[in-house]
Amino acid sequence: MAFDHEIEIFIRDYVKDLNEGTAAIFAGAGMSIPAGFVNWQDLMAEIAFDLGLDVKFESDLISIAQFHVNENRTKSKVSRKILEEFVEETEETENHRIISRLPISSVWTTNYDELIEKAFLSEGKVPDTKHNVKQLLNNKPKRDVVIFKMHGDVSCPTEAIITKEQYEQYHQTHEPFINALTGELTTKTFLFLGFSFTDPNLDYVLSRLNFRYSEDKKQHYCITKRPALGDSNNPDRATLDYSTRKQELIINDLKRYGIKTLLVSEYAEITEILREIESRFKKRTIFISGSAEVYTPYEKQESIEFIHKLSRALIEGNYRVVNGFGWGVGSSVINGALEAIYSRPLKYSDSQLILRPFPQFKTGQKDLPVLWDEYRHRMISLSGISIFLFGNKRVDENIVNASGVIREFEISHSLGNICIPVASTGHAAQVIYEKIFPDINEYYQDADKAKRYLEKLCDSKISLDEKIQLIIDFIVDVTK
Repeated sequence: MAFDHEIEIFIRDYVKDLNEGTAAIFAGAGMSIPAGFVNWQDLMAEIAFDLGLDVKFESDLISIAQFHVNENRTKSKVSRKILEEFVEETEETENHRIISRLPISSVWTTNYDELIEKAFLSEGKVPDTKHNVKQLLNNKPKRDVVIFKMHGDVSCPTEAIITKEQYEQYHQTHEPFINALTGELTTKTFLFLGFSFTDPNLDYVLSRLNFRYSEDKKQHYCITKRPALGDSNNPDRATLDYSTRKQELIINDLKRYGIKTLLVSEYAEITEILREIESRFKKRTIFISGSAEVYTPYEKQESIEFIHKLSRALIEGNYRVVNGFGWGVGSSVINGALEAIYSRPLKYSDSQLILRPFPQFKTGQKDLPVLWDEYRHRMISLSGISIFLFGNKRVDENIVNASGVIREFEISHSLGNICIPVASTGHAAQVIYEKIFPDINEYYQDADKAKRYLEKLCDSKISLDEKIQLIIDFIVDVTK
């Protein structure tokens, strides 16, 4: 999908932030509505009815909640309403799933539902949820992401921030949340999704950051849909013109806070942008697949040095390397990567080498082949590019193609990875090359360019050392 200039620049910059570990998400109600949860107006409809009001004519919805508490001297019905609307089991959206796959260490939200947590758990990640001040004092062991729920959680509806009085007192009752958010907005790049920027707590933080840092504040982004004729809020030209003008004013006002607005025509475009972010991030991670009992047609030492140098070159190119410790290949991948990392520890990081040795024994009720296949899926899903080297094993007294390497190619292709077989190394790598070449258009966007590289990687007259630069150039070209 082609993106307009501003969105393209955002994607490039946000992927850089992901690579540097400085990207964050702020999720508003619009993230959860597609999953079937209500918006604020629907949440307050029954509360307004109790007061003899029509929620369709009300814009200050937190005052509606406050009026109900004033009239009844209890918050019980408002709390029960939160429980009724947000406790139901529902599936997270594709946007939730994509976000959970990204290397984001913190997510902020004003939502009460648990969709974000569920999405991270589904990816095998450990979320550390903070929805009250006391929880900020303790950290969950081995956590992968911190989820800050500024306004509470459905599990504790009586503590939810929902009335005007609670909003007015928030800077005192929840000062640690404000301090934490202030710190993150100062050091991380936020992407606001499904957020209307009418929340007084967020406005409180943003206004003080603007006062403190002025022109030096961090750049943040939000994605929002343009008003369109015929949608629920714009049934006629007059309302469309009004909505468009108001949106222009809001967009300009957000610039004071360092928030750049990216406009889309359809909500589905937000998902496409998130997919592109994930795809580009993953293309900085290279999965090296291979195994070798023998290294023919090359000498063993020459082959080991080639794998070593290739792995080192990838680390020095600021890529991440994933490897499953394949026989005869894995050790050289590890040694090459570590040589680069330890030679310049301030430039390269241990996190650039991701090792996933295969389990050797049956676990639970799953047979080992089933376990290996699931393991391969998880390992390859971390990457966006797969390189295939050699691929042979010994069965009895015979050297045969490694079925595991071929299976890793099948999984890589199914996941959308760019596949790069070094066919001159023979065996499974040669089989993969012969599988790709007749249908090359199915594997690469620029088939002609890919064909030239694959042919050179197949040519045994080109030395293995020369092939290292060819692989690097191939990766750079296909990820432009």
